[in-house]
Amino acid sequence: MSGTTTAAARCRRAAGDGANRWVVLVVLCASLLLVAVDATVLHVAVPAVTEDLKPSGVELLWIVDVYPLVCASLLILFGTLGDRIGRRRVLLLGYALFGVASGLAAFADNAPVLIGARALLGVGGAMIMPATLSILRQVFPDRRERAMAIGVWTGVAAVGAAVGPLLGGFLLEHFWWGAVFLVNIPLMLVSLPIGRMLLPESTGDRDGPWDVVGALMAAAGLFGVVLGVKRLGGGESPFDLYTLLPLVLGAGLVAAFVRRQRRRAHPLVDLRMFARPAFSTSVGCIVLAMLALVGLELIAAQYLQLVLGLSPLETGLRLLPLTIAAMAAGLVGSHMLRRFGPRRMVSSGFGLTAASVVLLTVMGDQDNPVLLLVGFILLGFGLETTLFGAYESMLSEAPQAQAGGAAAIGETSYQLGAGIGIALLGSVMNAAYAPGLSGVPGVPASASAAAGHSLGEAYEVAGRLGGSSGEALRRAARDSFVHGLHVTLLVSAVLLVLGAVMALRLPRHMECGAPAAGSADVAPVPAPRGEPRGANGKVRAESSVS
Repeated sequence: MSGTTTAAARCRRAAGDGANRWVVLVVLCASLLLVAVDATVLHVAVPAVTEDLKPSGVELLWIVDVYPLVCASLLILFGTLGDRIGRRRVLLLGYALFGVASGLAAFADNAPVLIGARALLGVGGAMIMPATLSILRQVFPDRRERAMAIGVWTGVAAVGAAVGPLLGGFLLEHFWWGAVFLVNIPLMLVSLPIGRMLLPESTGDRDGPWDVVGALMAAAGLFGVVLGVKRLGGGESPFDLYTLLPLVLGAGLVAAFVRRQRRRAHPLVDLRMFARPAFSTSVGCIVLAMLALVGLELIAAQYLQLVLGLSPLETGLRLLPLTIAAMAAGLVGSHMLRRFGPRRMVSSGFGLTAASVVLLTVMGDQDNPVLLLVGFILLGFGLETTLFGAYESMLSEAPQAQAGGAAAIGETSYQLGAGIGIALLGSVMNAAYAPGLSGVPGVPASASAAAGHSLGEAYEVAGRLGGSSGEALRRAARDSFVHGLHVTLLVSAVLLVLGAVMALRLPRHMECGAPAAGSADVAPVPAPRGEPRGANGKVRAESSVS
């Protein structure tokens, strides 16, 4: 028998006979879909919420941002807690909290109550997200099957992000804004009993006490960093006190957390994982991929609506091919990973994305549907290929006992990359856009300065000016925005090329082996014949690196 055949047989034996693992995948993907939808479903409901609850500008900002902010800051806390007390237990608690918070949000009669309910939704999301990925790591010990499962998982995440605004728009047409939250409750009522019956329980290494102080330091530090990054992405000055203070304090707490973990005999997060080139490189690739995706999606939406004059629905339909291409990449990702290996897959994904970004620099102030279609398809397929390969390599490199912590690190990288992308590419866009509005004939300097804040404000100023001056300002703003878009796309392409170079540190081939190093208690998925068991009769993971 050849070495390849023997390795494949070993993978199948490691996976065991648990036929329900694919049913478990369906349950986990349903959980992920719900959280992903909730992250974007409110966007289209903001006008209705504003009209009903009359929130102040600050309150409205918190209504939108508090969910991803709280979710991102608590991922490490709940991911590592799941390793300690049981990943299924944390997941089911997340289901329950998500359902209760959805009811509170749906019937909120003022802005503070809605902000609090959205914060609770963020807590529930932070409990659900890393638990789904760490349970997936456990029930698919065969790396090839796990690759297929991760492909489905990442594809579902892409679907959820795209479905959110469409579902929100449909519900708003037929019901009041609270319906965008009520839809979560029946899904949670079904998920709780099904999850309790079908999902396996597992824990990581329980040696030593759980580092409560470290968990709180990580949560507070990440909260500050993400808040500061979001304010930068919203156009705030980096020297603004409410932006600089959270960034400095958050970065200080994160640094103190890292130092604390290095000194502890039983750390909350085993930072030695970052010494593995495949793990640290995968995390960096996730950050760079999300940086490009979110920043470009934001700018593309503004281009489609403000430059080409498309409606929000038409804009969503134009961006839909990006999501469909991402789904396709997720579904064929496991085949590509086996054929090409992590290094070539992630590097080529970055390269394809960079090529699509350069292609999109042809966009001008006239609509070119074919160009946009091809560009968005290549962009979606390339980025999802990159994210798939990076997530799979990261999870396979992590010890099974640290699966929750590793999943939390991956999800935190995802959120940070998204926030940094909005801040960085938004800043590049503003820097390239504003100079083009100075010295427009017939336009006062004060009007030019106000128009330099954004294209939307430029149109408002042009409307107030009226006549030839207003038209000249409108035309100059549109041309400057297109110029800024081209500069931003080129900067993004450079970052993507850097990602392709970074990905060369990943393993050349996808190696199939037993689960990665670390002890873990696993139940109730039955062990395959001959699998070693602990004294309690539960499966004991072997020490090896995939």
